[in-house]
Order: sequence, then C-alpha cells, then structure tokens
Amino acid sequence: MPYGSHAADDRARMLAVIGVDSVDRLFDDIPDALRSGPLRLDPPEPELLLSARLQTLASRNRVDLASFLGAGAYRHWTPAAVDQMLLRGEWYTAYTPYQPEVSQGTLQSIYEYQSLLAELTAMDVVSASHYDGGAATAEAALMTCRATGRERLLVSRGIHPHYRRTLETYAEGAGLRVDEVPLVVDGPAAGTTDLAALEMMLADGPPVAGVVAANPNVMGLLEDMVRVGELAHGAGALFVHVIEPVSLSVLATPGESGADIACGEGQPLGIPLQYGGPYLGILACREPLVRQIPGRLVGLTKDLDGKRAFVMTMRAREQDIRREKAASNICTNQALLALAAAIYLAAIGPHGLRDVAALGAASATELEAALAAAGAPRLHSGPYLNEFAVRVPDARRVHARLLDRGVLAGIPLSELLPDDPAQADGLLVCTTEVTTPAEIAAFADALRAELAGGAA
Repeated sequence: MPYGSHAADDRARMLAVIGVDSVDRLFDDIPDALRSGPLRLDPPEPELLLSARLQTLASRNRVDLASFLGAGAYRHWTPAAVDQMLLRGEWYTAYTPYQPEVSQGTLQSIYEYQSLLAELTAMDVVSASHYDGGAATAEAALMTCRATGRERLLVSRGIHPHYRRTLETYAEGAGLRVDEVPLVVDGPAAGTTDLAALEMMLADGPPVAGVVAANPNVMGLLEDMVRVGELAHGAGALFVHVIEPVSLSVLATPGESGADIACGEGQPLGIPLQYGGPYLGILACREPLVRQIPGRLVGLTKDLDGKRAFVMTMRAREQDIRREKAASNICTNQALLALAAAIYLAAIGPHGLRDVAALGAASATELEAALAAAGAPRLHSGPYLNEFAVRVPDARRVHARLLDRGVLAGIPLSELLPDDPAQADGLLVCTTEVTTPAEIAAFADALRAELAGGAA
C-alpha cells in the first residue's frame, strides 16, 4: 500500500488553506481522457510460472527479418569502443553536476558532446540535452516565441507526425497557435513543403514567431531549407531546422542553411534501437539566442592552480532556481546518451560519418531500382538520401504479408500519416550502411511474388 505521512485531518486543513474541497480539484486542468485509471495487474504467480510466461512473450519478438524500417529511428553499426568507453569510471561521478570539484567526468562528457554537435550542426551553442527529437523540436519552437514575443508557429507537415503532436501539446499548454504548412501534392516537388503556401501564410494572419521544417523530411525527401529560411526571415520570424544528424555529413548544415535553431533526434549517433527509447534530443542555436535555450551549458576554464577545469556555465531550465521564469521545466541532460553520441562521433570521425551516409544512400539507390523492377515505383520523384516511399496497392495488407516472407518492409504511410489519404498506398522504406545486397534482393523477390499473388 502507498504510504503518506499526512493524515486525513492534515490533508483537510491544507485543502482549506488553499480553498479547494478535494484533492481531485488540483487536477482539473488535466483532461479526463488523459488521467490515469486504476492499476489493473494480473494476480500473482509463482516465479517459475511467471518466468515461463515472460519467455513465451519474449519469443514473439522477430530477430530474423530483413528490416527496411526507418521513419525516425535507424539501424547503424556502432563501434565496440562506444559501449566500452561508457563503462569507464571517469564518467561515474555525481549525477547532477552542480559541484564541479566532484563532477569533472560528467562535465567533460557534456562539454565534449556540445563541442562535437556544434561542429556537426555549424551552430554556436548546443544544449545538453533533451529526452528525444520530439521534445527538442517543441522546445525549439517555444524558443522562437520567447525570443520574438509572438505567439504563432508555422510547422511543415513534412515534420515527423510524432514531433508535430509533441510540439502541439507543448504549444497548447503555453497558449500558442500552431498552423500546419501543407506539402506539395504533385509535380517534381511533391511531398515537400509547399513554399508558395508558406509565403502566403507568413503574410496572412498574426505575425509568426518561428517556421519549423525538416531535412530530410518525414518522407525522406530533401527540402529547400535555404528558401524556407529566407521566407521566415523576410517575415521577421525565426527558422528552426529539424535534422537527422548522420545526413549532416553530406547535406548542408543548419548553420549553412541560415537556421536560427537546430533540433532533432540523436539516436543514429551510436545509440542502438531499443523498443522506443531512451533517445537523445539535440538542440542547438545561434549565440544571440543563448539565453533562450533550455538545458545545461558546460564551459572550459582553469582552476586556481591553472589546471584545465570544466564548469556549469548556464542552466536556464532549472525549476529549482528560476521556477516559472525557467526556459523549460521539461528536459533532462541525458548525459549517458550524450556521452555515447560523443564517443561515436570521435571514434568514427568526419570521414567515417560521411561513409555511413554515403553507404546508406548507395544502398537506397539499389533498393529503389530493385523495388521498381518488382512493381513498386517511387511515390515521389524528388531527391532523397537513404529513405523514400514506394507505391504499393493495398500497402498495409502487403506489408503484413511480407512479414511472413521474412521482410519488414518499412512502414505503411497509412499508419504513419493516417490523416493523409493521398499517401494510403505508400510504403516508407529505408536503408543504412548495415543493409546488405542480399536483404535488398530478398525484399524485391518477396514483393514481386506478393504483387503477383504467388504463394508464400
């Protein structure tokens, strides 16, 4: 049973002081649909029986599939040094690095992460760090509102839908308006942000604080980020560039595209896929916005003896210090995963990261040709890096059938984008440096057989 130190009389007196008649009234702002219900647990079992049941459940996991799933989380090869370095005792200093004299390991790991990500994104300041890409994107959007004093955001539908929903949740709590910028429906630019619509939306309605767009976008397509930034700045708005970090080794960086803020998911940087988390939210900005960035900033200095030392330079998010004046109360430094990303980048180096991106792109080109020959042409004609959509009649059913043939054929766009019927016959597929020619051939053969109506 839960233990509470306050008796019923104590709680009644406290409620009387604040002027409410029940504890439930304290949660009135939470919609009923989002409130937790009663905890329903199965009756207890002997340990041996429970262990057997858990093994049965675990056996349902498939590890034999040729996987082409991306959509925001990606398979990559991770050097063995990453896991080994994470185990070293230098990093096992105090969890909360407020006392630099006992937290040099943690502080250095954050400093190195920030330095490497600043170089990768070509931005001035990097925060360490956030729960995931969705949270980082939402925080970036809120930064634009604080910096400009405006309350309207324009968000491209090319942003991952999970990120958009997270951003909308943050914005609703802050009383901000979010308008979605549509994608081009047809032609060479189909599937990318409609720049003409963006220009009209910037000119119409309340002034815009920030424009948020992704490159590559959720369909894997490359966007004209320079033009998005020009349109945003022309209307006095800030430009938020949502990134996929590996792609920055071959694509224009946020700094080069004129972005004011960069954000995204750091999972591709040495963090394995693990049932949806934990992940790593990347957030970076230009120096004039440094006071708006939530999270922790670590700096390099010297101690009284002239020795190198790392210190907490700024922590604008801390509710225990600034409370309602904090930049954010919804973030963490994710130090272990930030350290993993830093070790990965240091181990693989700029040329290695470029190879990762190039190998994934080469495999994607091979996959495109194989799937087109099997009867599944691309859904869009624009350029991509290593992820793209193909047109497959009754895509959801075909996707399920391909599992029986040993292929995880990406994700049906009808599941990823259920509110966009124009994408209903699409499969979003992805390759990385770990995708093999044999897997591509197996996918194409299985799809060809399925589309032909052949037996498994």
